[in-house]
Amino acid sequence: MSGNRNSQFANSVTLSVYLPAEYYYISISRMEITLNNEPLTLEGESMTVAKLLELKKYTFRLRIVKINGRLISRDSYDDEMVSNGDNVQVIYLMSGG
Repeated sequence: MSGNRNSQFANSVTLSVYLPAEYYYISISRMEITLNNEPLTLEGESMTVAKLLELKKYTFRLRIVKINGRLISRDSYDDEMVSNGDNVQVIYLMSGG
């Protein structure tokens, strides 16, 4: 029975660390951008266009994205970064009759 008990706890590890208050340091970086002419504060120093679109739930496929007036290709959404102070435009393309 002790063999079963040892295997039950073989993958379980708990570690507690207590530090005095003077060792606590929390830094939360934020960036401020303009998104579609509205100020927006986001956590982090920068993020990809893809992450911004996901965060804002912009899922409509027929869209273009501009950062500071520069058109961003859809293939670059995972690589192109939005940073503090950027002016971002997400424009939906519509057609109708």
